Amino acid sequence: MRRISLVGVSAMTLAAFITYLAAAAEHADGLAAPIFGIKIFAGYRDWKLISVAHEAGNLNDIRAVLGNDIAIKSYREGRQSFPDGAVIARLSWNYIPSEENNKVFGRDQSFVAGSPPVWYLQFMVKDSKKYASTGGWGYAQFDKDGKPADEAKHGTCFPCHVPVKDRDYVFTHYAP
Repeated sequence: MRRISLVGVSAMTLAAFITYLAAAAEHADGLAAPIFGIKIFAGYRDWKLISVAHEAGNLNDIRAVLGNDIAIKSYREGRQSFPDGAVIARLSWNYIPSEENNKVFGRDQSFVAGSPPVWYLQFMVKDSKKYASTGGWGYAQFDKDGKPADEAKHGTCFPCHVPVKDRDYVFTHYAP
């Protein structure tokens, strides 16, 4: 009887592991974003934190901005431009009050990340040759299901970044 239980547990564990690997592979090897051809980077959630932000108005989200090692090195060195290979990721969540925290504080003052909004993951990829027409940066935006946004949405990325051309088209300042 113990042997049958052990085989059953082992089979369930193996099935769960295979499901996890399949989901991870699908997420990392999913569809490429239109225009720039960028896919979701495997392991991006393990990148280092650059900064956090709250965007009000129509966006009303909180976001974490992460960078790969090349981007982080550039930020730490205080560079005004990023070298090829730098990648910046932005993850966002709906901005919601924390009932639990507010009970402790005795007033409404605490907000936390809720569910992801429709467009929750974005990447900027520096490749001065490949993306020369867009200031050396390629852009990608993915919805909460890991599917890329449409071409029209991607067409709005570079124009939005033009006002920060003097900072190599990057909005986010490093918050060490």
